[in-house]
Amino acid sequence: MPTETFEFQVEARQLLQLMIHSVYSNKDVFLRELVSNASDALDKLRLAALRDDTLDVDVTDLHIELDIDEEARTLTVRDNGIGMSYDEVTRLIGTIANSGTAAFLKELRESQDGDGTDGLIGQFGVGFYSGFMVADEVTLVTRRAGETRGTRWSSRGEGTYTLETVDEAPQGTAVTLHLKPADTENQLHDYTSAWKVKEIVKRYSDFITWPIRLVGGTGGDGEAETLNSMKALWARPRDEVSDDEYHELYKHLGHDWREPLETIRLQAEGTFEYQALLFVPSHAPHDLFTQGHRRGVQLYVKRVFIMDDCEELLPPYLRFVKGVVDAQDLSLNVSREILQQDRHIRMIQRRLTKKVLSTVKDMMTSAPDRYATLWREFGAVLKEGLVTDSENRDAILAVSSFATTHDAEEPTTLKQYVERMKDGQDAVYYMTGESRQAMEASPHMEAFRAKGVEVLLLTDPVDEVWVDAVGEYEGKRLRSVAKGEVDLDGDRDGQTDAEKEQQGEEYAGLLGWMTEHLGEDVKEVRLSSRLTVSPACVVSDADDLTPALENMYRAMGQEVPRAKRILELNPEHQLVKALNRAYTEREDRTEVTETAELLHTLAVLAEGGRPQEPARFVKLVADRLERTL
Repeated sequence: MPTETFEFQVEARQLLQLMIHSVYSNKDVFLRELVSNASDALDKLRLAALRDDTLDVDVTDLHIELDIDEEARTLTVRDNGIGMSYDEVTRLIGTIANSGTAAFLKELRESQDGDGTDGLIGQFGVGFYSGFMVADEVTLVTRRAGETRGTRWSSRGEGTYTLETVDEAPQGTAVTLHLKPADTENQLHDYTSAWKVKEIVKRYSDFITWPIRLVGGTGGDGEAETLNSMKALWARPRDEVSDDEYHELYKHLGHDWREPLETIRLQAEGTFEYQALLFVPSHAPHDLFTQGHRRGVQLYVKRVFIMDDCEELLPPYLRFVKGVVDAQDLSLNVSREILQQDRHIRMIQRRLTKKVLSTVKDMMTSAPDRYATLWREFGAVLKEGLVTDSENRDAILAVSSFATTHDAEEPTTLKQYVERMKDGQDAVYYMTGESRQAMEASPHMEAFRAKGVEVLLLTDPVDEVWVDAVGEYEGKRLRSVAKGEVDLDGDRDGQTDAEKEQQGEEYAGLLGWMTEHLGEDVKEVRLSSRLTVSPACVVSDADDLTPALENMYRAMGQEVPRAKRILELNPEHQLVKALNRAYTEREDRTEVTETAELLHTLAVLAEGGRPQEPARFVKLVADRLERTL
């Protein structure tokens, strides 16, 4: 097949220009990324050979080779791993549409610190392109295991790349970097220097389980030199591993430049043995809540890599946790389907889940700053477990914290809330909404603020669901301030029962008429015990779905009938008193009708909703303003 030239997509060209005119403070990471890719290719080949006896490949000496040619100024990263076919090169190297490029570029432009931008290289799966930070031209030659012909890809990063099929190519992949001149501006290091390459490998890739061999370069004696120790950190005694080594392993596993927030080790012995080394990241990935997010930890069996992203080892609400699990008693030929049914895997998941949650609980007291970071980044994900994992619900509640009206800065736990409850208070009150500011300004909060009753302020979409799933905490019901009737201490501004009954009789006619007139939009119109300032508010019935929850279900494609709300009136507000007077005295019915509609629409607007008929609402307001001037 002749050599063909192709153009990069627009975003790929933008990315390449960023790499070529690199904004990264640490260019050494290019070698970390290429070695990591080579290690993955070797893992995949060994697994393929274990699962397919007919695959004609040699796996007796799997390794990574770094070849320096000082005269030609090239550095080649070569492996004899799984390799790629022509189509795979086209899909994985020729274009990068599947690498999250748009999100990468967006976060790169928004990132202000050097360390943060370095970390984006691996996080978005564009590590191969980091070679253009130090090279004028990058060439890749690869042959997939089991195939007879190879593929050659080459580009100078100037908007095009070439592809051709080659007859002679060793199994695996070789990436050759034609390095920029050593005196290029901002080119701080010479990557044809053997000592520099050794330093990078020792710092970033010492834990790689395959030998990384150096050939060529000044000071060599012609023999290949193995640069890494190849020791599995999870199998070494705890006191023999430094924090730096753990952190480098995390960066390799998580494709993340920043250090992890927490490191968790676990070793299970007895009838079923396994070792686990888990990491809690310090920040959430860009795709944490997207459907295509890759989750899970790496699974090994007796130090043999089995699969990336093993979802069965941790529940979905811990999908942010990275790490390795090395089991001693699983089959090397295990598949994802088998894992779903394997009782040993279920045992591991239960143990790892409890270990992660107990670690988070310990952080609350031993490292409150790190806990605060964890909850800020992953709290919304952890709360999913309150809905899906009834076995660990109490443990999740124990590590959950929430914004509260008690303190504008510090969140609270449910335990702390209950300890502060007023005498006679029988419920934990909460409100859901888009922001703290919107909730604090809501009419629903007026009576609670006036009487000094604490309210939890919940802003995550999952909050709409878990509060119903949990229902109560330590015998105290979880109650929304925007649902059902509220009677905080049995009275309304000091009224006696007789006075409340009399007030109810005074407004009975208006309430009945408004219920009938607004019947298409409201279930009932009644007097309110929760309003002290606003004239009206709309609330959901105690067992109804909230509007936010209705919208959430519809967004998921579920048909949900629109539930009518309840309109509550503040009988002490002058507008409501005037409306009742006008209705009772049979004044202008048009005026009464328009005022009733305006009251309802204003109540809808106050909670962030929108009028059913915006044009009619605008006309009513304009007419009313005109008459007042």
